[in-house]
Amino acid sequence: MSPDRRRLGRARLGILSTFALAGALCAVWTVRMPALKQKLDLTDAQLGLEVLGWGVGALITMTIAGRIIGRHGSRNVLRFALPGTAFCLALVGLAPNYALLIAAGLVFGLCFGLVDVAMNTQASTVERAYGRPLMGGMHAGWSLGAVAGGLVGAATAWLGFGFTGALCLFAVVGLPLTLAVGPLYLPESARTSSAGHAESPRPRLPLLVYLFGALVFCSYLTEGSIADWSGVYLRDSLGSVETVAALGYPMFEASMFLGRMFADRLTTRLGARTLIMSAGVVAAAAFALVVFAPTPTLALAGFALVGLGVCVVTPLAMSLAGAAGGADTERAIAAASTFGYSGLLLGPVVIGFVSAATSMRIGYAVVIGVCVAIALSARFVPRGRHIEDRGNHGDAVERSGDPGVRCEVAV
Repeated sequence: MSPDRRRLGRARLGILSTFALAGALCAVWTVRMPALKQKLDLTDAQLGLEVLGWGVGALITMTIAGRIIGRHGSRNVLRFALPGTAFCLALVGLAPNYALLIAAGLVFGLCFGLVDVAMNTQASTVERAYGRPLMGGMHAGWSLGAVAGGLVGAATAWLGFGFTGALCLFAVVGLPLTLAVGPLYLPESARTSSAGHAESPRPRLPLLVYLFGALVFCSYLTEGSIADWSGVYLRDSLGSVETVAALGYPMFEASMFLGRMFADRLTTRLGARTLIMSAGVVAAAAFALVVFAPTPTLALAGFALVGLGVCVVTPLAMSLAGAAGGADTERAIAAASTFGYSGLLLGPVVIGFVSAATSMRIGYAVVIGVCVAIALSARFVPRGRHIEDRGNHGDAVERSGDPGVRCEVAV
């Protein structure tokens, strides 16, 4: 194996590990929410505002992440932002009151927003260096990390750790890991003049980038609706016991992981257009099963099938956005990520309002329409391969649409 191929292999491992670490950092916090509520004696509304706070922080940095990454490169941004996110996790755990908790959550979100855009940009760079789809496998790393982080969080609860102890322990273990993956990333050449000033203003992004961002919006809205409401739906609408109600999201996430393991091969065989259309149809049918399920067992099966359907949409839309952005990969992915997190934040809120006015079944029926929109949007996806086949040489990465901008595969 040539040095260039080894370098590409290390870069692939590095960004896969980054997705897994990012998923774990979020999951360990999420599963210990009851302990946080008990620690600071918070109401449900206060807890919801805390989650909203870190989401808003992520959106803030996503709006400027394209410029930051364009100037410094995704490798350098990840080397700073990923360890920063692990450090901020400890700050959240150590917050002694609600005001400082909100502040710590906001800072966590600011760091995480940069990580999200930078890791997807780096993944897009790596997959184009390989000349074949890899984004699905990268996002499978996120799902695996989320499951692992959730298990670690559950283990800390079983061992008697409170919210502070659990998050600080995970931050202490995770921080060295986030530093260790830094040298594995693929370097990018700077796009500034010799005087250090930015070059002339870049052109507007292609309209296709915003279409792919809308796909991420729909995908994240679907994911958020299950993460936030599956337990409530199973317990209150279908009358399941608490233990069964807690299984909805883990089953969905496990299906997401399994599906993403095969996403890249399916993309190569079927093409992005066919795969997105199929994903939307399967997810819509699966959510219909959830809505009309007479028993918790059928609803759980529906949640798992939704995961198998929607699992390919976010990684494929990110990959398409990065390819469509050409020389402005980081701006394109920043735009798609911003759309996505808007769906993650707004979707569950909308479902909550609809459910309050009607019923939880009607609230979930809204998501069927969102999945149908995913299927219909596939007609706007270009036919054919969106990743240029480089013959697996890996000598250099050239951003499509701008031959003068390269990401060298250097040892």
